Formats: sequence, structure tokens, C-alpha cells
Amino acid sequence: MEALAVFGGSPRLSTSSLHSASATTNRSGSGNESLSYTQNLTLRTHHLSAFSRSSSLFLCSPTLSHAKRRARKNRPQIFLPHLIASMDEVEETYIMVKPDGVQRGLVGEIISRFEKKGFKLTGLKLFQCPKELAEEHYKDLQAKPFFPKLIQYITSGPVVCMAWEGVGVVASARKLIGATNPLQAEPGTIRGDLAVQTGRNVIHGSDSPENGKREIGLWFKEGEVCSWAPVQEPWLRE
Repeated sequence: MEALAVFGGSPRLSTSSLHSASATTNRSGSGNESLSYTQNLTLRTHHLSAFSRSSSLFLCSPTLSHAKRRARKNRPQIFLPHLIASMDEVEETYIMVKPDGVQRGLVGEIISRFEKKGFKLTGLKLFQCPKELAEEHYKDLQAKPFFPKLIQYITSGPVVCMAWEGVGVVASARKLIGATNPLQAEPGTIRGDLAVQTGRNVIHGSDSPENGKREIGLWFKEGEVCSWAPVQEPWLRE
């Protein structure tokens, strides 16, 4: 009966009761053979009832386990990347080929990199930037000593204004563009491959979704940004 404590059971028969039952059995004959069928069944039931119903020994049902396995097998599986992609929102970013990029004939090369990535071009124009617009665009840098030189540079020639759209387009565009200093930009990026100096780093890209919307609103008038559906969309996103 000490073994009953291991399983957390509380015996319904005392040790003396079991000994008494065994003694009665021995007096009646050799083993349980001399007992009636009903007596044998009662004795066996008493032995089993020594274990508590809450004992985990009797809670493991092969049939129940099989049912659980079957239910788990039939449960629809969720593909995590698909779930994440469905939660992502489409962003907008403003990309500008600066005067040095236009003068060097790099516009086609830059557009091609964004197209190959799978982003959607929604606005495009060649534009001579006025000083007022340049100052508004770079207003966060007004306190910097290089600000006058930056404004002079951006207004020195035509720029190519672009609006791009896509999931994660802001962060991805920044990676395509590369570090501000071309000498620190990774090979394979636009600045890493095509530029040499920070003052002539070919391209500008919005640094946040909020700035993307703000800058597109600055550089494009109403009706200059197109909304359209590319036929390759199903091959880009799940």
C-alpha cells in the first residue's frame, strides 16, 4: 500500500481490510478459485478502487490521445511569413535624382534598380527646383553650416522627382540608396556604386513614411501622382 502514495491516491480499503480479505480467501480455498464470480469481481473492484479517481495513472486514454492527434492534424496551419505580409501596409516614398545624377546620365540606372526590386512608380517628372522649395524641403537642416551650399547645389540644375509605392518601400529604398557618405556605402548600393563624395551623392530618399508623404506633397501637384495596379503584383506579394 505504500505504492499508493506515489500516485497520489487515497486508499479506500485499509491494509487490515485487504489482509482480512486475503485471509478469508485462503480459508475458503486455494486462491480465488473457490470464490464465486461475484465475490471475485467485488474483490478486484476493491483493489482498483484503492487508487483515487484523480490519479494521473488513469487519465491517459489512448482513445483520447488519438482524438487529440487527429484534431491537431486537421487543424489549419498558419504560414507565419504570410501572416506578417498580410499585416504590412503599403508605404510611399519620395526619391529624387539630384542634379549631379541627372548631368551624369544616371536616371535610367536608378529607376531600373527600383523597378527590379518590385516597387511601383506612381509619379515621375524632370523639374527645375526653385530656391523656396529647396529650403522648405531641407528646413530641418537650416541650422547646419552647409545649408546655403546645399540649397545652391539642389537648385543648380534639373532634378528628377519620383514617387514610389510598396510594402516597406521607405526602409528598402534607404538600403538601395546606401549611406550618405558614398565612401561608406556598401558595394551594390546606388551611392556605393555610382557616387564618390557626400556633396555629390546622386540621390535623395525619404527617411520615414511620414516624410515620404510630406515630400511627395511638396514636389508633386494634385493629379501628378497616378494610382494604378501592376499586373505583376501577384508575383511580388502573397
